[in-house]
Amino acid sequence: MNVKLIGKHEKDARACRDGLALTLNELMAKDPSIVYVDCDLMGCVNTKQLVKNYPGRAYEAGIAEGNAAGVSAGLAATGKKVFLHSFGTFTSRRIYDQIYMSAAYAGLGVRVLGSDAGVTAAFNGGTHMPLEDAAMYLSIPTATVLDPCDYDQLASVTRGLVDVDGVSFTRFVRKDVIQVYGEGSEFEIGKGVVLHESAGDKATIITSGIMVDESLKAYEALQAEGISVRVIDMFTWKPLDEELVIKAAKETGAIVTAENHNISCGLGSVVANCLAKNHPTVQEFVGVQDEFGQVGPQDFLMDTYGLRAANIVEAVKKAISRK
Repeated sequence: MNVKLIGKHEKDARACRDGLALTLNELMAKDPSIVYVDCDLMGCVNTKQLVKNYPGRAYEAGIAEGNAAGVSAGLAATGKKVFLHSFGTFTSRRIYDQIYMSAAYAGLGVRVLGSDAGVTAAFNGGTHMPLEDAAMYLSIPTATVLDPCDYDQLASVTRGLVDVDGVSFTRFVRKDVIQVYGEGSEFEIGKGVVLHESAGDKATIITSGIMVDESLKAYEALQAEGISVRVIDMFTWKPLDEELVIKAAKETGAIVTAENHNISCGLGSVVANCLAKNHPTVQEFVGVQDEFGQVGPQDFLMDTYGLRAANIVEAVKKAISRK
């Protein structure tokens, strides 16, 4: 990995969707076996350029996600490296059976991309708010599940997915994201990134996606109070970097997970499962508390569901008090 942490809490002028589209364009230029399937949302992720640049390798399936999943599995069966995109709700709840049976069970590689992760669906509302999308893919044997936080991380993992076998699911934010990493940062799928670490850390924050920036804010607030904590960006939920989780648990004695997802079945759950089997440790969970989504601006939703640095700070203090 070659990671350049910026962490200035400033919005990136670049949209993640452009990072995805440009990276796919670059990959398709190099590898003629890569194909792209979309469900009437190319305009939303700026991938119309792929149709123009690679006719016959970029497919518009329309508002028919189940069929798109079947087409993707069929393409994979012919040896194609398939990337399939739609909103996160549709690439999880709507196509789960087709992905499970036609792709995963059949041992075929389909790289599913679900945009507008969690509360970033915002004004699309509760019906379009994927708070359980990753959970569905976590339950698929051997699947890879990713939650990148910004432009450069999404671009890097997209490149890495070309060589990942089987089904994968990448949940991401289309636009208006905080830049966490510098241009050119590279990440290894399956390995967490330690953003802050010291010998005296009293707890570890394990996080991903839009919660990485909130966790960095929480780190700064806790440092100001004299409380040293470790921060890990666990952008790969499956396969989990268990070695890193166990090391953090042993060295800090308390874990806080922070995710833009339902806490009952997401990052917090896979971390808890790892700890229960290997090194039982105090853990607190920051995320959506088993609730449905709703309509509203992202800031309002993050406040409403407790996805803020202040919530992480509170959870860290509680976890430390339970040690």
